[in-house]
Amino acid sequence: MSQHTFRRTALSAALGVGLAAGLGLGAVPASAAPAPAPASSGESASVQSYTGEQNKANEAFFKAVVKDALQKQAADPSAKQVTVVYDASAAPTFSSEIANSAAVWNSAVSNVQLQEGSNASFDYREGNDSRGSYAYTDGHGGGYIFLDYAQNEEYSSNRVVAHETGHVLGLPDNYSGPCEELMSGGGPGPSCTNDQPNSAERSQVEQLWANGVTSALFEAAAF
Repeated sequence: MSQHTFRRTALSAALGVGLAAGLGLGAVPASAAPAPAPASSGESASVQSYTGEQNKANEAFFKAVVKDALQKQAADPSAKQVTVVYDASAAPTFSSEIANSAAVWNSAVSNVQLQEGSNASFDYREGNDSRGSYAYTDGHGGGYIFLDYAQNEEYSSNRVVAHETGHVLGLPDNYSGPCEELMSGGGPGPSCTNDQPNSAERSQVEQLWANGVTSALFEAAAF
């Protein structure tokens, strides 16, 4: 990710954006949630799969999460650690993969932690969709992670969930990278099962979320 310069005048516009990123795996239940309808004319919606995402949408997700975290921790803006809350209740088939993703990142970094709970900053959903698994962003501050059954049977689900969670924390895709690089996503192919961020990715997340909400807010505004 390139270095960014914070511009205070861009703060309001930079944070008024949407959400993006995530995937999982599991047995297909009898019924599945419907896929979202395509965006109507004029909406800046974005749908991207594990094998073909758009970094602009990933940036939007990071900004939205930072904005939500700032609002929730306004009482203590000097906090050195940020907690980002997620809701996995609409993706019960993938509960273990989602929990694994949170554990992976919580062990890898300390400046930000993931926690399942209510009043969440983002949520996971599951179902069948010909587009595969994707992050859906409506362009107006809303979005969620959609988990497609078929695609998550093809790829290592623990890897894709951890990869997509990396976007929540501010990391971009790098499909040309090796399997050892978590954000290379589907680039190395279905045989890659690594679900751990490498040292550079861990360091980048720590830097993005250093010194609590304030630092993360500045980074989000600089995109």
